[in-house]
Amino acid sequence: MPVKPINTSLNDRVSAFAKAGSILSQYLDSNHSAIDIDKDLWTVTINQTLLLAEQKNSWFTKDNLLYALQQWSEALTEDNLNQWLAPYHLEEVTTKKVAVIAAGNIPMVGFHDVLSIILSGHYAQIKTSSNDDVLLPWMLKLAAADLPELEQSYEFTQDRLTDFDAVIATGSNNTARYFEHYFSKKPNIIRKNRNSIAVLTGEETHEELVALSDDVFLFFGLGCRSVSHLKVPIDYDFDAFFKAMYEKRELINYIKYSNNYDYNKAVYLMSEFKLLDNEFLIIKEETESYASPIASLGYSYYTNDQEIVQEIENKSEDLQCVVSNDSMQKVLQPAIGELPAPQLVDFGQTQKPRLSDYADGVDAIQFLLTIS
Repeated sequence: MPVKPINTSLNDRVSAFAKAGSILSQYLDSNHSAIDIDKDLWTVTINQTLLLAEQKNSWFTKDNLLYALQQWSEALTEDNLNQWLAPYHLEEVTTKKVAVIAAGNIPMVGFHDVLSIILSGHYAQIKTSSNDDVLLPWMLKLAAADLPELEQSYEFTQDRLTDFDAVIATGSNNTARYFEHYFSKKPNIIRKNRNSIAVLTGEETHEELVALSDDVFLFFGLGCRSVSHLKVPIDYDFDAFFKAMYEKRELINYIKYSNNYDYNKAVYLMSEFKLLDNEFLIIKEETESYASPIASLGYSYYTNDQEIVQEIENKSEDLQCVVSNDSMQKVLQPAIGELPAPQLVDFGQTQKPRLSDYADGVDAIQFLLTIS
């Protein structure tokens, strides 16, 4: 069944999401001197929403939820939105129904896909993860409060997806195989597991390594942009790394993190792995995978620059981000810069993607234009 054209202009849609970003900014700004009635009502609503999201998924702690809101409040401005969309020709889009199967590993991880669909003039049929089914509907209601017609641009469903023209689906490697089979006859973006790594040289400053602790620990390391593996030179001294990671030692007081730390440490010790441990983070040598359990990191050695360049080129489809200092980025850029992914990222920036930083390096807006 054809989808009715969306009865809003691009400018109106941009303004609505920018207004949502402004409300988030006001909420997060503890220094504002006056609270108007509308703002006060939103404060109550936001507090209730964050509490419900945390109750439904205890990995969504208040700090992590506020961090996610902060990033979106900074992204959702009219300048940022217009700058992001400027390179595309969105004037004559024929509205299609685009199904979204969203992940739930970190707060609002599926919002960028939905935002891309709605702003490009399409209709989003959204299937949320049970781990994150509070925040995404609420964010769209926040935008629709300024533009009620926006509600004609999306729907949520937990039933079987039907009558869609294209699909954007995110899942594990196992579910991706199912997605590729089930959605093979429709235009699609299918995302699999990816991990992020840090390439260290041993010349990093303390400040850079402290920034790296954000890349490792934000969202408990559950995101595909979270650093889960270290590439280090032969004879690397981990003392400076552990000293910087110690900034996040309070994590061990969170019971779910602590339980994972204890469990993984016990498993590793029973398997007689050689470990490095600072009482809240375990690291062990790992050459088979970039993935690592919560409260642990893998590491592996490289002997020269060309070796690490070659490895990243060969395993680019497994990687989302590569974190490094400026000197290493200059080494990696000529080869990796030509690839859709991974993205080269400064220390402390993996969980601060720009609107144009597409997951897996696949331009979602360009994809949505091709189906129009």
